[in-house]
Amino acid sequence: MPIKAIYVDFGGVILTTTSPQPRSTLAAEFGMTESEMVRFVFNCETASLASLGKISEEDHWLDVTRRLKLPASEMPRIRDTFFGGDELNQDLLQLLRSLRKTHKIGLISNGWDGLRSWITAHQIDDVFDRMTISCEVGITKPDARIYQIALANFSVNPAEAIFVDDTEKNVTACLALGMHGILFQNSQQVIKDIHRLLVM
Repeated sequence: MPIKAIYVDFGGVILTTTSPQPRSTLAAEFGMTESEMVRFVFNCETASLASLGKISEEDHWLDVTRRLKLPASEMPRIRDTFFGGDELNQDLLQLLRSLRKTHKIGLISNGWDGLRSWITAHQIDDVFDRMTISCEVGITKPDARIYQIALANFSVNPAEAIFVDDTEKNVTACLALGMHGILFQNSQQVIKDIHRLLVM
């Protein structure tokens, strides 16, 4: 069955951490390792609530700042430094733009309420025919329903779709539905894997 749709994750795929220095410096300020800081921000109740659309992204960052025992005025610095080493994956974006001529391109992301506006502000919304963002649908990966919503948006069968994510459990979940899954390791590997699946 030919591929008709290609879906990608956002954080860790479209936006990747190319320099660990800002995040490492921030972590050291609070006696943490970089990986501990990542867990502090992402593996907490408010991050989960924001991903489900139950609180705003701003409220989540205010909670992070509070747990770091800092005043709310420090929130923008904490947030901006945390993401300071992240860059858009231009190689993958270029590929997706070229493939949009022949395939539907979608986003499936466990994202907070600022994600859609961030994508628009950074002028990459032209890459996607549709964006399925967890905070907007109230469902997060690896719940099968978020993939089913994305598939329904393009009226494609699972076997007609590729999904790229940097988290193994999310790839495993799409495979269980019958989609083609690619675990992101680096841009060159993902681009090669996409091309391989498109010519099957």
